[in-house]
Amino acid sequence: MTASDRSLAQALATDVLVLDGGLSNQLEAQGCDLSDALWSARLLADGPEQIEAAHAAYLRAGAQVLITASYQASFEGFARRGVDRSRAERLFGRSVELARAAAAGVGRQVWVAGSVGPYGAVLADGSEYRGRYGLTVRELERFHRPRIEALAAAGPDVLALETVPDTDEAEALLRAAEGCGVPVWLSYTIAGERTRAGQPLAEAFALAAGDDRVIAVGVNCCEPADADRAVRTAADVTGKPVVVYPNSGEEWDARARSWRGDVTFDPARMAAWPAAGARLIGGCCRIGPDRITALAEAVTAAE
Repeated sequence: MTASDRSLAQALATDVLVLDGGLSNQLEAQGCDLSDALWSARLLADGPEQIEAAHAAYLRAGAQVLITASYQASFEGFARRGVDRSRAERLFGRSVELARAAAAGVGRQVWVAGSVGPYGAVLADGSEYRGRYGLTVRELERFHRPRIEALAAAGPDVLALETVPDTDEAEALLRAAEGCGVPVWLSYTIAGERTRAGQPLAEAFALAAGDDRVIAVGVNCCEPADADRAVRTAADVTGKPVVVYPNSGEEWDARARSWRGDVTFDPARMAAWPAAGARLIGGCCRIGPDRITALAEAVTAAE
């Protein structure tokens, strides 16, 4: 880090930053098999060079913020593959190191967001799109805290508490991040104007309104049309910068393990989101480098 580098919070005070797109679809485009329950996190052990290459593809596309390959990583999941706790901690750290390595020498500042996916992602059964796992807030906090501590120790610029399906898990994640020393963003997955578990978005966003550790709040892995409405709600309720990175508009079929429906991701329309408060804009599942390039160009043209 140099004297001219800014924290992510400082950058968001003045700039609109472009996030990367879906890491999994880029890895699949590179020929990787992600059928394992660890999903892209498996490659932290078995193919780290593929993760670094995927990050590099998004940097070439114009991304300014990289999200790590730790979304589906957990100590429990690694243990099922015979990875002991000490090595699992190193793999969490490796996710940050690979993003940093990809960003080295690009000639501009790049921020790294350590991905903390929901409990449902670790189950690998699509339940992050439903929430309400039958666990208490305290139980969810106990699950997430070791993951957050391992990622925070590697020094990302921010922790991305992402694809959160309900307010119980949001509360647990914010509790688990207390004292970690790294700022966070909180991002829900939604359907219409509610979380996946059915809570009104205004209620969900309000959890972060008075929390100074939360530098951005918003939505991800949702339909672009739903994100349209959520951007203004998040800004109005919290007064914070908004993070928004929808998927392609297609819908994930967990039973068939495939995507269906139409692509509705429109970079030109998304370029209007900064006027409503968005400061971090990118793509989630099924959004590759080509669409991130188009988004970066659209955002620049709209400034």
